[in-house]
Amino acid sequence: MRTDSTGSVVAVTNLAEFFRDALRSVLADQRVAVDEHTEHYVVNMLTLFARAEHLHESSHGGRGPKSLVQLCTEALEADSVAGRDLALRQLGDISLFMAGLFTRGFARSLVDVDYHIAMGGRAYDALARSHEHQRRHALAQVFAELAAKFLPLVDALGEIGDAAYVYTQRDILRLYEIWVKTGSTRARGLLRRLGIEAVPVALRAH
Repeated sequence: MRTDSTGSVVAVTNLAEFFRDALRSVLADQRVAVDEHTEHYVVNMLTLFARAEHLHESSHGGRGPKSLVQLCTEALEADSVAGRDLALRQLGDISLFMAGLFTRGFARSLVDVDYHIAMGGRAYDALARSHEHQRRHALAQVFAELAAKFLPLVDALGEIGDAAYVYTQRDILRLYEIWVKTGSTRARGLLRRLGIEAVPVALRAH
């Protein structure tokens, strides 16, 4: 199920199709272009993680996704290229998914959205170089684009997740904090929509 622009509930029969259409629409609005292979990768990731068991299945006991620190450690300590690449891919995917769709949840967490953006972007960049070295050029290009456009993609996923959300005063303060930390165009755009013009802290002091 999802809501349309009027707030009415609309049935979704094909989740992958919904994510593809939503992603294309948001990226077009934000004037961000991605290769069709990159789009396909993100849509597949969203469709997979929409089922909580897939997001949690890599954890011990299935109680939740592994932490970014755990995945980073696994990548560094992997005894094979395949093992390292798998951990890096999980690190990138989980960072993108969580930073995009669960930004508001970071207000109650010690790990902030900018940390996920940094870790995810670096993971995808390392994957791109690894696949280029293995002469897997198509995958290398996908991961390189994911690394280069990580923040715009986080913004796009956030826009999808925000379709039916009503912002509180606490959310507005959180949006400003996210904009200051990451420079997110989505956060600044949302603030403007809510009637607030974001001004850098340094400028406000004068």
